[in-house]
Amino acid sequence: MRCRHRRAILATVLTVARAHFVQAGRCFVDLVDRVPHDAWDGEGLGEWDLRSLVGHTSRSLITVITYLQQPAAAEDVPSAGVYYQLISQQITANAAAVAERGRQAGVALGADPAATVHQLFGEAIAAVETADDDPVITTIAGGMRLSRYLPTRAFELTVHSLDVAAACGIELTPPAAALNEALHLAVDVAMLRHQGADVLLALTGRQSLPSNYSVV
Repeated sequence: MRCRHRRAILATVLTVARAHFVQAGRCFVDLVDRVPHDAWDGEGLGEWDLRSLVGHTSRSLITVITYLQQPAAAEDVPSAGVYYQLISQQITANAAAVAERGRQAGVALGADPAATVHQLFGEAIAAVETADDDPVITTIAGGMRLSRYLPTRAFELTVHSLDVAAACGIELTPPAAALNEALHLAVDVAMLRHQGADVLLALTGRQSLPSNYSVV
């Protein structure tokens, strides 16, 4: 009975995570459809041009497809917040490699980036919808339940959709549920870094965060 109850809880958590991922992904796909044809070689984010930024963002779809084909023997990462805590040093130490993966992903978008993003989104959704019993998958941070990993992908899709929109001068309001989840995850990471008080004071207008502060 207890095992059945646990499976029901896991199924509910996965259903919610899947829904937020789909919302964030669809927002990204619809946004890419609105990118002007002459904007792809323009500025994106940091050292990325727009094509590389969209390519990097599309990796949030690619990793879901890939990781679902890589079951893990054990659950090492208990939450989305811990995931970011674990990979933060990897990102910092391998910034050049991360940037290059974004550029290569941009090249892989091909002559019709929007069509490629549509295809990736369809494949990611199909993979997620056919996943049963909240599988434990292999991520760069270790074994992790799909329901814990999907919020990290929804977070990336939401944040980078805002980046793409800003680069193109497109007005964008992300889906409320996906945006709410992204904000909660950002706060979770700040708490894990013992920066919760600083973030709270900044959000309530009592102090400013350091220039270029980021929780990820």
